[in-house]
Amino acid sequence: MSDPRKPRDSGSGPPDEPGRGEPCSWCGAPVADDDGFRLVRPGSRATFCRLEHVVPWAMSGAVFDEDDGAPPDLGLGVCAHCGADLAEDAVVLIRHRGPHRIGDGFCGVEHLAAWAKRGGRFRAGA
Repeated sequence: MSDPRKPRDSGSGPPDEPGRGEPCSWCGAPVADDDGFRLVRPGSRATFCRLEHVVPWAMSGAVFDEDDGAPPDLGLGVCAHCGADLAEDAVVLIRHRGPHRIGDGFCGVEHLAAWAKRGGRFRAGA
């Protein structure tokens, strides 16, 4: 079995070549524009190839990349984990699946990690 933290190569050429995508913030694997997860907050973002990579990333210090864009307005008003109203500094996880964008908002990275540990949208008993 390969090391999950070792970047996987999904093609040849430099990482910024079209079709390669952004690197996963946890394992470094390329994440295509129409796949994976984007975690955004004002002024920063992180990219994940799998939801499971959010948990170790959060546990290791949750380092975001700088981003000039504002989080998209997906009409999310409450935290997907605790149900509290979202504040200005909330984080938004956006699932990219082809042309579709599925968003969930969280009070912070801690609530996102707890939600992901329980299976995200597909947790048992939900």
